[in-house]
Amino acid sequence: MPAWGGWYHPPMRQTRRSWAGCAWLVLAALSTLFLLTQSVPRARQQSDRARQFTRAIEFDFAGWTAKAASAKLAASNLALTDYLTEDDRARLVRDHAGRIDRASRLETELAVRLAGSPAASDPETQAIESELEQLRQEMMAFQPFVESIVQEQVAVVLAELGLDAGGLVGPPVAFRFTELPLALIVSPRNVIRQEANIQIDAGVDIPDQIALEQRVEQELNASALVVPVGGIGTYPTMVMESGAISWLVDVVAHEWAHNYLTLRPLGLNYDTTPETRTMNETAASLWGGLVGRRVLQLYYPELAPPPAPAEPPSSSGAAAPAPPPAFDFRAEMRDTRLTVDRLLEQGEIEQAEVYMEERRQDFNRQGYNLRRLNQAYFAFHGAYADEPGGAAGEDPVGAAVRALWERSPSPAAFLRAMAWMDSYDDLQRLLAGPEHESS
Repeated sequence: MPAWGGWYHPPMRQTRRSWAGCAWLVLAALSTLFLLTQSVPRARQQSDRARQFTRAIEFDFAGWTAKAASAKLAASNLALTDYLTEDDRARLVRDHAGRIDRASRLETELAVRLAGSPAASDPETQAIESELEQLRQEMMAFQPFVESIVQEQVAVVLAELGLDAGGLVGPPVAFRFTELPLALIVSPRNVIRQEANIQIDAGVDIPDQIALEQRVEQELNASALVVPVGGIGTYPTMVMESGAISWLVDVVAHEWAHNYLTLRPLGLNYDTTPETRTMNETAASLWGGLVGRRVLQLYYPELAPPPAPAEPPSSSGAAAPAPPPAFDFRAEMRDTRLTVDRLLEQGEIEQAEVYMEERRQDFNRQGYNLRRLNQAYFAFHGAYADEPGGAAGEDPVGAAVRALWERSPSPAAFLRAMAWMDSYDDLQRLLAGPEHESS
């Protein structure tokens, strides 16, 4: 338990922190900065070589950011949700989440019906299409209001944690529901290391994703994988539509943490080394989880995770250990990563790749649908090390970030300390300092 584990206090009505004064200038300035940084070519040769296969299908970040920033500026001038009670605002978000869930179910049902019978004149099919169209129109109409509400709810928690100045959180929380691009991840075959992360259009279908992976692997003698993502730290941040409010507030806070880090050393050095990338992603994941839970406690208490129950003592007086799950995904993935690392260190590349395919089939038999399990998979997922185990294996970087999280006097102190690091050495030195030695 972190030293600041008791920071929670009973919910109280907070003064709403809306876009005011020059806040819109901050949004415009950061959006412009993002556009400029997107035009800087990557220096790494492998990434440039991979882009020869993706240039025609790369996502247009500049166009998306310009449209999203314009929409956010327009919505900030409405402020219609300021006239709603907190209960009404939370209800509006819940209703929107319900529409997203209903639309998702209808889309699945419609796809199944059309696959079985291409005739679109069937009355039931037409009824589904009509309801789906109505839901989409409602979702589009309510989207700016829901975004505004969630932004302010997250901002309240950020201010509560001490990350505001004069009542304003910087940068202002800003996200946009959108269809996210896919990411092409490239790793060498002989070592797990992300050498390219290129965003491509979301409309690239599975056969074309596979063909792209095969071209990259054949031409570059590398490992490649196209992966979906749930959020991207643009400004405004990009967030996938989801009916899961608990997931939504976590991701919004996670991506805000990336925005916070962007203009500080850790964010500026995101792609400098694999270690700084893991430091960024692990810090953002820890932060997103904490802020997300607090938002649920304040505004959606029925969705907040219950406190951990006290374990009944065993006959010997010691707490009885919980039975292990039938199939522990994180533990199994950790063991897989460790074996792969060992094989690659021994130069057994082909054997490692055969092993990963065998393990992929094992995971699928247990209900975890992995399309591919390769070096690129671990290079991408291994950077998210907010929990022990999993795809990170025994990477010490994630463990070091978690150690600082546990030892920090407050969440804000943790994020500020991480923000001013530009290397893994900085993190190790801080942990070794007397002020962070465990008692």
